Amino acid sequence: MKTRSIDLQPGSPFPGDTEEDILKVNAHLHTPYSFSAFRDVDDALDRAVAEEVKVVGINDFYTTEGYSAWAEGCSKRKLYPLFGIEFISLNEEDQKAGLRVNDPANPGRTYLSGKGLSHPFRLEEPYATLLSNVRNEANRQVEAMCEKLNELLRQKNCGFTLDFKQLTDELTKGLIRERHLAKALRMSVYKACDNDESGIKELLDKLFDGKLLKSSLDDFAGVENEIRSNLLKAGGAAFVPEDAAAFLPMETVQEIIIAAGGIPTYPFLADDANGNYTDFENDPERVAKQLTERGFHSAEFITTRNDVRLLEKYAAYLYEQGFVVTFGSEHNTPAMEPVELFARGGVPLTDKLMEINYKGACVIAAHQHLVKQGLNGYVDQNGYADRSKRSELEALGDQLFVNTTVK
Repeated sequence: MKTRSIDLQPGSPFPGDTEEDILKVNAHLHTPYSFSAFRDVDDALDRAVAEEVKVVGINDFYTTEGYSAWAEGCSKRKLYPLFGIEFISLNEEDQKAGLRVNDPANPGRTYLSGKGLSHPFRLEEPYATLLSNVRNEANRQVEAMCEKLNELLRQKNCGFTLDFKQLTDELTKGLIRERHLAKALRMSVYKACDNDESGIKELLDKLFDGKLLKSSLDDFAGVENEIRSNLLKAGGAAFVPEDAAAFLPMETVQEIIIAAGGIPTYPFLADDANGNYTDFENDPERVAKQLTERGFHSAEFITTRNDVRLLEKYAAYLYEQGFVVTFGSEHNTPAMEPVELFARGGVPLTDKLMEINYKGACVIAAHQHLVKQGLNGYVDQNGYADRSKRSELEALGDQLFVNTTVK
């Protein structure tokens, strides 16, 4: 993609000529190792190739099990791999204050990403056990939801129940999410009704206590989202609240990410369809200051959520303040969207956003490269970042991309 070079202060124009190839980057993609719209890692990477996205970041919930397949798949396709992870943490102070951070429904609950983790992955104690315990707790909660869902299926005389072990073995790579449960129920309902349209609708209406299905039956993502909304979310017959053990403190998650060689990263929810923000995010100057005070030097956006103008306003301001800023698409729902990034409504990213994202990916790649050699990357072993060195890492990452991908 040809795009003009933009002077993003502070720092000089980058790569420096009047016109350069800016590689397409998607720095946040979930795979079936957590939950994903993709069939498998090859599916994700083949789509990236088809859409000319050259730099791709795996970013699964609570697991790094997909790293080897990601690295191998990228190598075969001349893509540059970035290695990330995602957590849901809890800031008790924010929770007590009723402050909504980046979860609009749950004060204090804070999604966090780690960028540029070590590959091969390594994590010393006590952090390895902490990560394992959180993963196990997440699985336990979904297993409890499955039990409640089976109770409902028996009460409604549906003629079948879900086998938790079987669905774990067949639909997951070890980590099970409530979306897997919704998918398993949708598949079981269709099978029990021999794919008969009227029978499927009747059975789902019965499970939804008379609430009619809105989605077309061939819209699997839509049907699964309605199952999740009606049965598995708060107020649903199979809902099980998450135990406090499912959420590590925000500071502990940051420590785990740093111990794994990564960069703690704050994922912005940013503007909703009405242009509203959460309490924490509604002032760019204040949130940049607070994130810095909390030890964050990196931020990201899932671009399909946001208006392109407001996205550029926030991303450019954060970049100006010295943050590393990257974008992604997640793909952690059943709906298949492009791997190439767009803003809300399919609006293309601006040249400025393309360059901000590219530079952010350059820093993450450089960080991975340096840490693998036993050196400090963008953040050191204490999580400190010298933001004045960012441009040096941008240049190193750019060179790494040139050496790996085809511009």
